[in-house]
Amino acid sequence: MKRVWSLLVLVLLLSCSKERTTRNPYLQEIGFQFEINLNLPSYNPLTNPGSSIQIPNGQVGTRGAIVSNTGFDVFRVFEASCPNHAPNNCSTVELDGTVVTCACEGYEYSAITGQMLNRPDDGNRYYDLLEYRASYNGGDIIIISN
Repeated sequence: MKRVWSLLVLVLLLSCSKERTTRNPYLQEIGFQFEINLNLPSYNPLTNPGSSIQIPNGQVGTRGAIVSNTGFDVFRVFEASCPNHAPNNCSTVELDGTVVTCACEGYEYSAITGQMLNRPDDGNRYYDLLEYRASYNGGDIIIISN
């Protein structure tokens, strides 16, 4: 019996990953909850798959949020602050279609996936957009939270 426990402990220790998730050092993760009513005119574009909108600063997140309808009643929400430097006067991203651009360096991100589209090949660490949770029950309300 002692041998079985020793083997079990050894297996558990070896199966633990030494990799840790690297959090973005530039953006704070603040707690919030925000509801989007798809019946309101400012959020109505989200009823169309492939569409994205920007929610201004002060309502959600640090600098606002980018919300996209990726299709099949799935919504993705990203922080509207450039993830590759500390928030400053030019770090609020701008949405153009499904491309999000940081005015500071011209970095571009996908509003659908949050991935950086023009990642420099210089060996430095670059971050994708910070994603928030989005809950949708198939009705008219999307709940964004962190």
